[in-house]
Amino acid sequence: MAEDKRPLALTLGDPAGIGPDITLAAWAAQAREPVPPFVLVGDAAVLALRGKTLGRSIPVRVVSEAREAQAVFAEALPVLEAAAPPPVIAGRPDPATAHAILESIDRAVALVQAGEARAIVTNPIAKSLLYGVGFAYPGHTEYLASLAACGGEPPRPVMMLAAGSFRVVPATVHIPLKDVPSSLSTALVLDVIEITAKDLRRLFGVARPRLAVSGLNPHAGEDGGLGREEIDIIGPAIEAARARGIDATGPHPADTLFHAGARKDYDAAICMYHDQALVPFKTLAFEEGVNVTLGLPFVRTSPGHGTAFSIAGTGRANPRSLIEALRLADAMKRASLAAAPGRSA
Repeated sequence: MAEDKRPLALTLGDPAGIGPDITLAAWAAQAREPVPPFVLVGDAAVLALRGKTLGRSIPVRVVSEAREAQAVFAEALPVLEAAAPPPVIAGRPDPATAHAILESIDRAVALVQAGEARAIVTNPIAKSLLYGVGFAYPGHTEYLASLAACGGEPPRPVMMLAAGSFRVVPATVHIPLKDVPSSLSTALVLDVIEITAKDLRRLFGVARPRLAVSGLNPHAGEDGGLGREEIDIIGPAIEAARARGIDATGPHPADTLFHAGARKDYDAAICMYHDQALVPFKTLAFEEGVNVTLGLPFVRTSPGHGTAFSIAGTGRANPRSLIEALRLADAMKRASLAAAPGRSA
């Protein structure tokens, strides 16, 4: 199979956060380690100013088309200009930048849908800043699913956090904890299991994914003594998945699912709510963790952290998670091409 020389499309993220810092650092990291070529979709002036703030001499070059990025990437950080935000001060989020943030995401998706970029990597955003311009989604994940719909029914997006072979998936994501029990259903848990299994095969090359599914309640409900969700909702979803040929086990007590020995027995852990999955993951793999969206028609990854306004422009931002997100997006796209019908690795 011929090498795919299209770049990854990297979004601007919130320009007042650490997105510009880690973008500059990720490009510079190619001097010591492999970094897949990418094009930043955003405003070159933001990167240039942040470079000055950080005291880093990073060459930035505006390109007119994404395909030009491959040729210039070794010498300069390529930027495909999108809407320019107002003057940005590192660490000071400004609602006036919302339109530029959203246009960066929109254009990156359009590049992938048009076949001009291989995959999308998104820098962190602060959703609260976007609500004032009509942003009606719980997060990045749901917004990307709406863009993928192209006017039709949006796909069900599934969040995964990945660090090497350690992967976690929350069945419910950005909702209040009090709403989790009523939001769970056998159909939802089964959908998440099926999407996770499918994309572990399609995007990660895991031939027969092993999925460990947690319970909702302490001790996975103690046979109904501490709650019936495991009996009435989660267990039936696991049984239905197994009937469809998926290697799913559980419901497992969440407090024994993440020690080193337990992690050897599964390829992904599916949990019932956000913190049940992300607290252990970020405790064990904060710096290198990557946020992956499963269930989309394109590959999307993101650093596993947020905007970190408090350290933007200070030089303290660690680019490792972004570098790993770029690498994983590249690897996932390669795996998807190798798995596609009629294609060979």
